[in-house]
Amino acid sequence: SLQDQFDNLEKHTQWGIDVLEKYIKFVKERTEIELSYAKQLRNLSKKYQPKKNSKEEEEYRYTSTRAFLATLNEMNDYAGQHEVISENMTSLITGELTRYVQELKQERKSHFHDGRKAQQHIETCWKQLEASKRRFERDCKEADRAQQYFEKMDADINVTKADVEKARQQAQLRHQMAEDSKAEYSSTLQKFNSEQHEHYYTHIPNIFQKIQEMEERRIVRIGESMKTFAEVDRQVIPIIGKCLDEITKAAESVDHKNDSQMVIEAFKSGFEPPGDIDFEDFTQPMKRTVSESSLSNSRGDGKSEPKFGSKSKGKLWPFIKKNKLMSLLTSPHQPPPPPPASASPSAVPNGPQSPKQQKEPLSHRFNEFMTSKPKIHCFRSLKRGGAGPEDFSNLPPEQRRKKLQQKVDELNRDIQKEMDQRDALTKMKDVYIKNPQMGDAASVDHRLAELGQNVEKLRLEVQKFEGWLAEVEGRLPARTEQPRRQSGVYEAQNPSGVNSCAQDRESPDGSYTEEQSQETEMKVPATDFDDEFDDEEPLPTIGTCKALYTFEGQNEGTISVAEGEMLYVIEEDKGDGWTRIRRNEDEEGYVPTSYVEVYLDKNAK
Repeated sequence: SLQDQFDNLEKHTQWGIDVLEKYIKFVKERTEIELSYAKQLRNLSKKYQPKKNSKEEEEYRYTSTRAFLATLNEMNDYAGQHEVISENMTSLITGELTRYVQELKQERKSHFHDGRKAQQHIETCWKQLEASKRRFERDCKEADRAQQYFEKMDADINVTKADVEKARQQAQLRHQMAEDSKAEYSSTLQKFNSEQHEHYYTHIPNIFQKIQEMEERRIVRIGESMKTFAEVDRQVIPIIGKCLDEITKAAESVDHKNDSQMVIEAFKSGFEPPGDIDFEDFTQPMKRTVSESSLSNSRGDGKSEPKFGSKSKGKLWPFIKKNKLMSLLTSPHQPPPPPPASASPSAVPNGPQSPKQQKEPLSHRFNEFMTSKPKIHCFRSLKRGGAGPEDFSNLPPEQRRKKLQQKVDELNRDIQKEMDQRDALTKMKDVYIKNPQMGDAASVDHRLAELGQNVEKLRLEVQKFEGWLAEVEGRLPARTEQPRRQSGVYEAQNPSGVNSCAQDRESPDGSYTEEQSQETEMKVPATDFDDEFDDEEPLPTIGTCKALYTFEGQNEGTISVAEGEMLYVIEEDKGDGWTRIRRNEDEEGYVPTSYVEVYLDKNAK
């Protein structure tokens, strides 16, 4: 029936709306996934970004790490495209379809309301027709009965004329009522037929047509939304492709040669590799006495130099002969010089062809250089709270030069900033002078004075670090006239007179001494103090040593030795690169540990 068709259409259109809402939910979940994916990509990119002012940031100067950083940045842009997908799907699909579903529900409700109304109208017409038909039928029956009663009364001779006339009038009235009912029924029937025709051929088809059009629009709309779903993805493909192209470009920019060279430059120490180690013949008995020739040679070679313990040193070293105070004196306030290169025998006065070198000190020094951490050399570095001396003397030459250059550049930038501020304040002061209503010119004088003091302090700092830098650059192997073999520490002389934190050294007994400049200025005349400790016992010897190279003891606290000379060891190397030796009662001092071969007595205390 028609009602069944309406029920079927109502169920089908409701199912269509459910499909549309299901698709909206699908797209909404897709947008949430895109947002979540973009957020995770951004977090991933942020997680692996180098932290500012950290060691990681320095590592990103290599091409491989820069390529990785570019990849992280492109992944961030890649995540942004997924956010674009989510935004476009939300606005073009989810939002539009949600509004369309609301409109569709209203339209569907309107169409089925019209259908129910038309159905009710035809049912009302049908009821009217049935009522008119029953009334017409009843009136006809009533007219027949009235006619039969009249005829019966008219045939009966016993009935009066008045009764017959009354029966006749009643029959006529009933016939008239039947005729009226007939006319009404006929009119109602015609009207119903017309309404029924209009209902089945006009109203209902129109309603069905509207429902059909509504359903077709829904189907078209969901198809367009699916197409938009694909187009939203397709629109970001070119940008995603560019991101991937940039990642590929960054990967192709990786230069292994350049990275290797940067590593070499970063860790280049400036040291030269050690020379060959000569064969040590242990079949020869160890000599524990010193030959007269070696003593005479050493004295002859170094007689022009003031020796530690000689008679000519009394002005600067008033307690030099006193063994008790000798134990309190420090080793020289600078790293020991490296031994001369074995490939250049001309650099050594006696030109040894194959100088002997003890295995243990060489390996010890090399391993110490490769594995040791920077030490705090002085109290000044402790006050600054730093991990090393101010002049970076704990670093190898090349690394020290780079650090000093960075410090000079940093100080120059600070000076430029201060000068820029001073120039700005000077201009402001000029404006205030010309226009007093704008401000008080005297209010900036204090700040200008502060900036001037800051600039002077920074310039002094620059001069100090430039002095250290000039000192290092003049001592690097690539800049020296003669290549020299160096051990785990490098020579640190200061011709410019700038005091280095490395000069604050630890003395052999563990105490700290004053700076070299202060010690050299402490000129105490040789007085009766010389005689106070004449009776002190000398330090006991703990072994002997053989000089592998000639050493000119030019600095205070050192002693000159000649190659091949045998001497007594009275104090081992404390880790600063110096060994304390004695030639005779009055001549003792420090020599570089790498210049001698030490033979310690096992029973020595």
